[in-house]
Amino acid sequence: MASNLFAKKSINKLIQESEGGGGDGHGHTLKRTLSATNLILLGIGAIIGTGIFVLTGSAAAQFAGPGLVISFIVAGIACAFAGLCYAEFASMIPIAGSAYTYGYATLGELIAWIIGWDLILEYMFGAATVAVGWSGYVVSFLRDLNINIAPEWWNAPGISLVQDPKTNAWVQVTDQLTQQFTSQGIDIATLPHATGVFNLVAASAIILITVILVIGIQESARFNNLIVFMKLFVVLTFILAGGYYLLRNPEVAAQNWTPFIPDNTGEFGHYGWSGIMRAAGVIFFAYIGFDAVSTAAQEAKNPQRDMPVGILGSLVICTILYILVSGILTGLVDYRQLNVAEPIAIGIEVTGYSVLRDLIKIGAIAGLSSVMLVMLLGQPRIFYSMSRDGLIPSIFGKVHPKFQTPYISSILIGVICAITAGALPIAQLGEMTSIGTLLAFVIVCGGVWYMRVHEPERARPFRTPWVPLVPILGMLVCFAMMASLNIHTWYRLIGWLLVGLVVYFTYSRKNSKLNKTPVVHSGK
Repeated sequence: MASNLFAKKSINKLIQESEGGGGDGHGHTLKRTLSATNLILLGIGAIIGTGIFVLTGSAAAQFAGPGLVISFIVAGIACAFAGLCYAEFASMIPIAGSAYTYGYATLGELIAWIIGWDLILEYMFGAATVAVGWSGYVVSFLRDLNINIAPEWWNAPGISLVQDPKTNAWVQVTDQLTQQFTSQGIDIATLPHATGVFNLVAASAIILITVILVIGIQESARFNNLIVFMKLFVVLTFILAGGYYLLRNPEVAAQNWTPFIPDNTGEFGHYGWSGIMRAAGVIFFAYIGFDAVSTAAQEAKNPQRDMPVGILGSLVICTILYILVSGILTGLVDYRQLNVAEPIAIGIEVTGYSVLRDLIKIGAIAGLSSVMLVMLLGQPRIFYSMSRDGLIPSIFGKVHPKFQTPYISSILIGVICAITAGALPIAQLGEMTSIGTLLAFVIVCGGVWYMRVHEPERARPFRTPWVPLVPILGMLVCFAMMASLNIHTWYRLIGWLLVGLVVYFTYSRKNSKLNKTPVVHSGK
């Protein structure tokens, strides 16, 4: 029956399953070991990484200039709308599964399946994207130690590379690079060339993080906490060192911040206010991660109280840090010189504190490591929920008897993600991650509005303010960001969703546990 496609899972049943034997069918359930502090650090660990260490430079150089500060504010506000909606759902439905579980309780099984399938783009492709950025910093750091890795083994297949004669670094060949070398009297054809074979460095990072996650969530939390403190120390060091330098040399900031919003070149998105908005869409990737906190709800000690604190707390802290870093970075360095893989390291060199460059690289490596950890933690726990509902084979929900982690899902996702990270370029990975995440945000915002209308009396330890305004604004902003992405990214999204629908109608619908019981048409 068509009505079964939109059958909803009772919120009471969801909570009951999480509290009393809703494990893997063998008596094994996820341990509740995470405190509010763990959740905030988990969120910071997921958010701070690719955005602050990589994307700040390219977004400033190509789109916004010093106005990148405004772009981060715009993107932060947009994420706050979604974050408020996530916080309400996480406190109301405090179990593993994130947007998938929220969709199942509010919009029905088919929508929940679409969300779960779509979230693979966020967590798995997101982890692969970060792994590629991680490999760049690792190779750069090792090069400083005179340890050189052949460029064929830290670049995706087919990527054309050339060795910069000034820095000896291997850089990707682009039209812009060719024009730059030509203007300097350098014939790019005479330089050493290489072609990527497989990003073995990125793939190895994914495998290592997967092993850590299989060992256990508490051990992962300790590892994550250590890394988060390390990279926060590095970020704060950059803010303090760069800020101190600019206070002593205000003329440098005055020169680099003028004009604060460069004039538009005549093309949409290239500087001016359109450039600021385009940069906001690009750096949206920098905020991906706060929603990953909600996937650990079933492992939180006091989820109703701690989940909103973890989600919103990590989002606010990271937004403040992004604004400070982008402002100081564009004050230290002319924005046109920031289209590099390691903009923070370039910025710290301007201060004369070159001894901090290696520290910055170590912090970037640590930061990107923690992002991979949280991304790879999230997807297996969504599979755990989906297998418990019968939408995918039960083996995906199997919990290790000793470590009490969904180890089958973790290993499978880790292997696929490692292959993806090694085989695909960062540009394609990043856009697929963004569009998948934005779609999930749209559905979650709509779900909060729906639940307020249909179940106004439902207990909500945390309530999203100004409903329906906040959910509507969240949906509109996310739709706008999706519309700004490349048309080919949309084609890939549609193709991915069509494959997911085939899987649903050939396997999931037939094996759904909800469809084998009386249909529930409300969350009560």
